[in-house]
Amino acid sequence: MPTTQLLAGLALSAGIGWLAYRRNSLTRSGVAGAVITGTLIFGFGGWTWGLVLIAFFVSSTLLSHWRWADKAELADKFAKGERRDLGQTLANGGYGAALAIAVFLLVDLPGEARLGNPTYAFLTLAYFGAMATVNADTWATELGVLASQAPRLITTGRPVAVGTSGGITGMGTLAALAGAAFIGVCAFLFIQAAALATTGSLLLSDLPLIGIAAAAGLAGSLVDSLLGATVQGIYWCDGCQKETERRVHTCGEATKPLHGWRWLNNDLVNFVSSVAGGLLAAVLGLVFLL
Repeated sequence: MPTTQLLAGLALSAGIGWLAYRRNSLTRSGVAGAVITGTLIFGFGGWTWGLVLIAFFVSSTLLSHWRWADKAELADKFAKGERRDLGQTLANGGYGAALAIAVFLLVDLPGEARLGNPTYAFLTLAYFGAMATVNADTWATELGVLASQAPRLITTGRPVAVGTSGGITGMGTLAALAGAAFIGVCAFLFIQAAALATTGSLLLSDLPLIGIAAAAGLAGSLVDSLLGATVQGIYWCDGCQKETERRVHTCGEATKPLHGWRWLNNDLVNFVSSVAGGLLAAVLGLVFLL
């Protein structure tokens, strides 16, 4: 049991969670979720995994606050507001935490000895793909809703209102690709730093990781949009005459099911898409890296 690493992860994630709470980026339950996922990912996955998690959290948080006044009128469409709660933090980091636990259970090797282990490499690629997916989805949402053109439903191509689940724009798709590539670049740079610190040399053969993360993250975000357009639970507020992801609308009125599966909310959609992106990254890694 890497006790020291777990304690370091706990301290760091608690500090970041407290700061995010003070900055109105997390609710109290969101802090708990951030501490749980952060501790497990740092403790069992290692520092490279933990730094990638921080890169996702910082970049997505900054974009969530950017031009918030322009996005505020769409708040009644989305299931959650700008402050992430427990469900959102587990949806975004839960699969990564599960992969980190898998590393602890399946890879009985210390530190740098893991680097040549194919199981560790597979799980690490899956983790990077999952983080690329949730980052891509966040960037696409935060920037896509600001696009000048109307979004189109991913399944039919028909124009839909801004904020509609499953609606995509060219700007949002490019933002998703950029968000996924950002995680790939961060992962690559963190790996180089770790290799330089431990072996004195770089691992430039890992350069395809950037493209793998970009492709897997974009694909995972499109899975998110596809699920949002088809099977995610969507509701209707009679009072406001608006479609929403909320069971209780921002006006306080209980909504009625419109389409999709009631149990499949936005948090579960995010989690499933992160699994899809992670698995794709791992498969691509088998072809291009391992």
